[in-house]
Amino acid sequence: MFIIEAIQGNIQDADWQSRLAGVQIDYLTMDQWEAQKNRFRKVSDGGVELAVSLDRGKSLRDGDILLWDEAKRSAVVAHIHLKDVLVIEMQELLAQAPDVLLRTAVELGHAIGNQHWPAVVKGTQVFVPLAVDKKVMSSVMKTHAFEGITYSFMPGSEVIPYLAPHESRRLFGGAEGPVHSHTQAYEQEGNHAHH
Repeated sequence: MFIIEAIQGNIQDADWQSRLAGVQIDYLTMDQWEAQKNRFRKVSDGGVELAVSLDRGKSLRDGDILLWDEAKRSAVVAHIHLKDVLVIEMQELLAQAPDVLLRTAVELGHAIGNQHWPAVVKGTQVFVPLAVDKKVMSSVMKTHAFEGITYSFMPGSEVIPYLAPHESRRLFGGAEGPVHSHTQAYEQEGNHAHH
């Protein structure tokens, strides 16, 4: 078993890209929930047993190099599967009267909160992790028909570079656990909004 107390680097780093050319890479595959932990044991895809013990507040990022053996030309690299993210764009609301902007923002917050979906706000965008099926999340957005708001789904890997570590934990850290939501009641009501 190898004990990992520090990250060697990341495969996106320019100096590591050249060092890793032609190297045997083994992956430690994790979901987004596991990657938020700073202490855990797990076996890599290639059968290497690792005990990760990072400092408090540190967590793994996709592409982090956990083990590097220059003599054997091999490395163990973190591979994190991130779920898609609902991206709500509110830029158009800024052109609205203050009362319309405020009302719409509160109504959107109520709709997201009513589903118990975690969210991160960055500028005029709201990021919500895929907590249930995309069809259900789209149905919630369509039912409320927010004027001046558009939404789409993006891969989590495309969103995470724009997030601070605490925002990343908020967005992805709890999304793998059980999500308490009202989607079952929502679906039973035939996709009608309930207040």
